[in-house]
Amino acid sequence: MKRTMLKAKIQKLTVTETDIEYEGSLTLDEELLRAADMKPYEQVHVYNISNGERFSTYLIKGAKNSGVVGVNGAAVHKAKKGDKLIVASYVGLDEEEIDFFMPKVIIVGEDNRIRTIK
Repeated sequence: MKRTMLKAKIQKLTVTETDIEYEGSLTLDEELLRAADMKPYEQVHVYNISNGERFSTYLIKGAKNSGVVGVNGAAVHKAKKGDKLIVASYVGLDEEEIDFFMPKVIIVGEDNRIRTIK
């Protein structure tokens, strides 16, 4: 049996841009993707700390070290510029893998730059 477990999360992201005309997805700085071991087009869950909204989408790579956090398409109705977000990815693990697995937790500052990796 596989269990769905937290693989990684990035906390305290600040939305820097929105684009309702884009078909969908969440744009994240390439450096944040690398640090969290997240890939472009990977499904993620987004939790809006500012208003309580939650949604699922996929990632697209933003410019490295740009600090970009862009909410696109219909998700613009769930987050606006300046909102604080948590972005989480999950993985299916077999029972014997669970005890040895630790998710990555990335905490960023106001500029969306990495402050802490746990």
